Amino acid sequence: MTLSTANLSRRSFLKNLGSLLALSPLLRVPILPEDEDERICLSTFEFAVSRSLQKKPIREVIVEVGKSFLGSPYEARTLEVAVDERLVVNLRAFDCVTYVENVLVSARLIKKMDLDFSSYKQELQYVRYRRGIIDKYPSRLHYFSDWIHDNEQKDVVVNATELLGGFPYKKSINYMTANRKRYMQLANDAYFEEMKKIEAELSKRPMYYIPKERVQAAQNGIQSGDIIGITTTIEGLDVIHTGLALRMADGALHYLHAPNVRGKVKITKQPLHEYLSINTIHSGIMVARPLEPQR
Repeated sequence: MTLSTANLSRRSFLKNLGSLLALSPLLRVPILPEDEDERICLSTFEFAVSRSLQKKPIREVIVEVGKSFLGSPYEARTLEVAVDERLVVNLRAFDCVTYVENVLVSARLIKKMDLDFSSYKQELQYVRYRRGIIDKYPSRLHYFSDWIHDNEQKDVVVNATELLGGFPYKKSINYMTANRKRYMQLANDAYFEEMKKIEAELSKRPMYYIPKERVQAAQNGIQSGDIIGITTTIEGLDVIHTGLALRMADGALHYLHAPNVRGKVKITKQPLHEYLSINTIHSGIMVARPLEPQR
């Protein structure tokens, strides 16, 4: 039996991937996760090119790629798979940060028309790690305010929070070292001490946020495709959740994200400001605006 995926949409292709593999004459050969990730990556690129997304502003590319993953499953702590730090690629399931990273990376490569899996992995490393270099566990950008800061230095995003009316966000950052037992890698004393130094630096760095009661007033300045980090009242933590701003047809600003509740990528039913008000540990937002990549 010959199967063709040429006429399948990207979403239909992913939905039917399991059936296609089950009917394969190579059934006795294990399908490795990286093989599936590469298949999904290339399918995303094909989807984008078929719609000429490379010609659109990056914010529109981010929205279309982000929506193409609607319904994808949530998986907690997708990067915490090994003590020795290595690049983890997982396009089969997302936590909130890996969802944002993977959509952003895909959009950047689509804009650059650099459409292969090797480039995808290189770009993912560039976005995920401090200065784009993997140098053990502390080199990963664990705190999202640090992620924004480092990627602003790399011309990947610009921090738009202050420009949108943000207020100083004064907070002592130490959640990871204060909760050392939750992070298996921090059993390593050298990693623990390095994270303490990173947290001390973050605590000194000027940060801004838009308090949740002011988000509705600021929403006209937020664009579809902006990266939204939700700040929190939890002690020692800067951002508790991440996702993408999405302007709906009626003009309302919603949130496209990978929540752990009900476990799949979705768009909030409520506008962003109402979504924030539901949870008492949400204190406001940070806004990072993706920049057009240089070819």
